[in-house]
Amino acid sequence: MSTTRPAPVSAAPAPTTSADPGRRLTGRLKVVLAVLLVAQFMLAVDFSILNVALPEIGDSLGFSLANLQWIATAFALCAAGFTLFFGRIGDLVGRKRIFLAGLAVLGAASLLGGLATSPTVLIVARVAQGLATAAVTPAGLSLLTTSFPEGPLREKALGLNGALMSAGFTTGAVLGGILTDLLSWRWSFFINVPVALAVLLVAPAVIKESRPEARPRLDLPGALSVTLGLLGIVYGLTQAGEHGWTYGPALAALLAGAALLALFSFVERKVAEPLVPLRVLRRRTVAWGNILGLLAFVTETSLVYLLTLYLQKTLGFSALAAGVSFGVLGLGTVAGGMLAPKVIARTSTLTALVAGGLIQTVFTAVLVLLGDGTAWMGLLLPATFFGGVGNMLVIVGFMVTATSGLPDREQGLATGLATMSQQIGITLGTPIMSTVVTATAGATTAGAVLHGVTVAIAVNAALVLLGVLIAATFLRRDRTSTGA
Repeated sequence: MSTTRPAPVSAAPAPTTSADPGRRLTGRLKVVLAVLLVAQFMLAVDFSILNVALPEIGDSLGFSLANLQWIATAFALCAAGFTLFFGRIGDLVGRKRIFLAGLAVLGAASLLGGLATSPTVLIVARVAQGLATAAVTPAGLSLLTTSFPEGPLREKALGLNGALMSAGFTTGAVLGGILTDLLSWRWSFFINVPVALAVLLVAPAVIKESRPEARPRLDLPGALSVTLGLLGIVYGLTQAGEHGWTYGPALAALLAGAALLALFSFVERKVAEPLVPLRVLRRRTVAWGNILGLLAFVTETSLVYLLTLYLQKTLGFSALAAGVSFGVLGLGTVAGGMLAPKVIARTSTLTALVAGGLIQTVFTAVLVLLGDGTAWMGLLLPATFFGGVGNMLVIVGFMVTATSGLPDREQGLATGLATMSQQIGITLGTPIMSTVVTATAGATTAGAVLHGVTVAIAVNAALVLLGVLIAATFLRRDRTSTGA
């Protein structure tokens, strides 16, 4: 064991020296990192593990075709809508406490989902899983940023976290196909239970409690307005993706969500201790960093959906074969997560954001050339690998940008905002691209689906390029790197 001791997680990061834990991973920090990364990976897997199992779940439990989408939507609404609220609750009661409580709820909800015998029970389980995810994700990220001093060590931890979060989404698609084909869809739920138990057994002994020194008050009007506003926006977009942009309930939900978010902005200007102080949102690193994070998750997760359509509807792959094909993308995200801290340390966070975005743009754009034969896998596999590398450079750059330069008392807020951007991006990417495919395909033949998919891929690449332009324009004076 090293003789150096890591700084307490509740303290502000100390200046790093060569003998400082800001440069070295002690034995305890390695265990802390492993515990937090395992938890975050499991949460990311949950976003996609049921995708390929939905038809079988519907047949098994008697879901109607119209209600089948609620298996995914119920989870996504809660995971995205309540993130900021639970991030602040972590500041109030302690991030370790809410991290452990959320994991316990996640394990219990996963067990309930695996044992479900009716649609109602399964939807209740998915709501509970979503709420647990909204609690654990920002708390885990806050524990990560406060456990590791700002600098190379935190950048490395965030790089690994980003790689595993993104790889978890792709792994979920692969794992869901394998478990459903070889065992049962129920194992897509059961697999969470032993992982949650293992983390709950180890975490209390190695993770220190983290909370601001001054306990903030809960801004209840702000929390309610932003949570309900986000729920309205997420619900409206998912329904628009399902039924089209002229669908009445979708438009009503979007308008209500926008009105509630406007109310939230008004509330935050008036209350003494706002949920999101406007001075934090006025920081370019926070505001633009989170926009870049939103775009990064919208584009890469929706690309998985588009390529799933291509592989299954155009090339005729099985769900299992399509899922396994995304293993290459998962390898690319892991490689990008390992590379990103080195790029940031040697150049700057801005360089990682711009270079990663350009790489992702190029290797997404080449996918518009895909044709209707299996020989095109020779283009798809390397393009998804390198696109995954580029996307992970952007994601790690976003995490570092959005959480750097802030005191410990605001880390819960910063990581809550970052997590909210991440989860809303994951939630909204698929319905947005689904709308593009539906509008341009015009039919369900293999050729029509291919046309719709390639148009949506072009839109996807344009959104990535938009992120590059935003980073180069608005963050050029906010280089947050030890090497810049």
